[in-house]
Amino acid sequence: MSAETEPRTAEEAKSPQEAGPSEEAAPYGLPGKPLARGPFLFGLVGGLGVLTAIALAQMIEKSLSTIILIVVAMFLAVGLNPAVEALQRRGLARRLAISIVFTGVIVAFTLFGLAVVPPVSQQLSEFIAAVPGYITDLSNHPTVRQIEAEYHVLAQVRQFVTSTLGPALASGIMGAGLVVLNGVFTTVTLLVLMLYFLGSLHTIKEYLLKLVPASRRSRTSAITEQILTGIGGYVAGNVLISVIAGVLTWIFLSIAGVQYALALALVVALTDLIPLVGATIGAVLVTGVALLQSLPAGIACAIFFVVYQQVENYFIYPRVMKRSVDVTPAVTVIAALFGGALLGIVGALLAIPVAAAIALIIREIVLPRQARS
Repeated sequence: MSAETEPRTAEEAKSPQEAGPSEEAAPYGLPGKPLARGPFLFGLVGGLGVLTAIALAQMIEKSLSTIILIVVAMFLAVGLNPAVEALQRRGLARRLAISIVFTGVIVAFTLFGLAVVPPVSQQLSEFIAAVPGYITDLSNHPTVRQIEAEYHVLAQVRQFVTSTLGPALASGIMGAGLVVLNGVFTTVTLLVLMLYFLGSLHTIKEYLLKLVPASRRSRTSAITEQILTGIGGYVAGNVLISVIAGVLTWIFLSIAGVQYALALALVVALTDLIPLVGATIGAVLVTGVALLQSLPAGIACAIFFVVYQQVENYFIYPRVMKRSVDVTPAVTVIAALFGGALLGIVGALLAIPVAAAIALIIREIVLPRQARS
């Protein structure tokens, strides 16, 4: 029998597919048998999954404020992007356009602070200076003298002020200072994040589109552009409505002779950004301040805000918003209520463009797919 016809051994007779991985293909050795899928292993994996879910939920809860800050910064960047692109269409470079828009935002924040902080500080100082006179007038009142002779109320008040109210005010002032510092830090962080997102918006969008399959990328890009355009239009429209409310309020308060008309008009413009209840909050605050100055001014402010809110709700708002967010009024109200319940004022601000984006996705993706099935 020749060498070619000699029977091969069992190892030699195996085909390459049957022989399994070689030592070169598996330098760390051949894999062993898989673990038995018993109830213990199933319970262990399930318990680890539950612990992982709990840990993720706790991480999200602890970092919720940071997540909200990032979302708001991205929302503002998307809202300011149309202004940047409008400057680009006039021949400016994107960096220069971003610098101009960002400078405008900083100037707006500065003007608001300069208009609101001095009147509040002045009124607080006037009130503190008038407190001794109030106490003197109160102590000279005959009824108060009689009550003081019988119950020694003023002595108890002095003891309360020195022993309880003074330390409480001191700690409250420290707490207020910390709140102010925290607010300043949050505002600066928000502006820096907004500037970063505004500068790299196109890069972020292109990177996220790469995660979409190539066959669906063009359609996803078109829908994304429409969503971003809607968000930008909503922010621009909301700001325009607030500016109109602030300007008209300033003109009326100046004519009516109400003190601090500019600061109160800025408060109305700021609160008017909040959907549903913002205009009412601003009207109540300004009317209350006007009532403290004089009864006729307060009544005039109440009449003005009632008339203006009707004009804004039925004439200004529909005309400004008709090209930005295609959402029915009922959905707008429901979205604002849910957003306010979940995230407060921030949720109410974000709810309407999010509802518009969801409505667009349903109209462009879900409904056509249901029609084909």
